[in-house]
Amino acid sequence: MSKTHSLEARRRAFHIWQELGYNPWSIPKEVKRQKDGSFYKGAFDSIPFLNDDAKRTFVELLFRPGYMIRDYIRGAHDKYLAPLAALIIFYSFFALLSAVLKPYQQTDPGTEIMNERIEAAEEIEDTESSKSLIVQTLRIIKTGYEYLSLDQHPERVDTRHEQAIAAMEGSLRSQGIPLFVGKLILLWLSFTIVLRRYGLGSSACATAAAYILCQFSFFMLFALIATFGENASLSTALLLVLIVVDLHQMLDLPWKTSIRKAIAVSIWYAVLYGAMLLLVSAVVVLIAFFKS
Repeated sequence: MSKTHSLEARRRAFHIWQELGYNPWSIPKEVKRQKDGSFYKGAFDSIPFLNDDAKRTFVELLFRPGYMIRDYIRGAHDKYLAPLAALIIFYSFFALLSAVLKPYQQTDPGTEIMNERIEAAEEIEDTESSKSLIVQTLRIIKTGYEYLSLDQHPERVDTRHEQAIAAMEGSLRSQGIPLFVGKLILLWLSFTIVLRRYGLGSSACATAAAYILCQFSFFMLFALIATFGENASLSTALLLVLIVVDLHQMLDLPWKTSIRKAIAVSIWYAVLYGAMLLLVSAVVVLIAFFKS
């Protein structure tokens, strides 16, 4: 067999594995186990990062993500980590490695962006009334953003209830939880809005959102390791690409349709994120009003 034919055969075999989730020509697992030693058998089953379900989930989310999500939604629950469990485990591992490689917390980039936008709004050559309204709105949004991350803004912590919130946020952040909770809820709602015509229920959309965020955590982990802890932030464009690939595989959509649906998901995500910030800001303003 020529080298070209060999590569084509490997490509076709990989595509078949992607769609089926197994190699139909491989030796059954039971037969293979008869040849293996039993020294380590079951030793790692209770360790989330090392058991068979975690390894299978990790590999298939990298190489056949949409097909794996499709299989899980259709009932293949015993082969993979549950979506929420996988998200907690993989993001917690990322948070642990990040704490080791990057022990000192850098300046919160979200606050820096808010400050830049406020400064840009103040420099707008416009009437004083409209300028003041824009600046005040941006400051309210910034306040709401900081309230969601008080542990990273000790200068904002004045009262006892703010200290309690900051302590709780710090405890959760040390476990990687704030890294995905907000993203999970917003992505779940966005999928529910955009994909309802394809017969996906709320639970299926939550499953897809959780597994896609698991994929995103893998790439953040790779970036963290490749830069030795210098950088773990990735562009949201990568998340858009992951959604396109997953929708193409999961729903068997043409690439153009997958791109359109992914863009629609990203638009709804941005809208819901802005609404969440405004809601939190409004609550903060009301609390400040009644305290004054």
